[in-house]
Amino acid sequence: MNKIVNTALIKAGNFLHAKNEKGVTAIEYGMLAALIVLAIIGVIATLGGNLSGVFNKVATNVHG
Repeated sequence: MNKIVNTALIKAGNFLHAKNEKGVTAIEYGMLAALIVLAIIGVIATLGGNLSGVFNKVATNVHG
């Protein structure tokens, strides 16, 4: 009886401590992609107006 209880406890412990790395890795990659997208949006929002002004000046100078 003691052996059965020990085996059950070991299996329960193994089940609770089993690592599912696939799910964690997918979540990490998703978070990394979201941060990259946010950084790109931030750069575009910050520099967007300035770049528009630069292109307008270039267009004005090209047209004379």
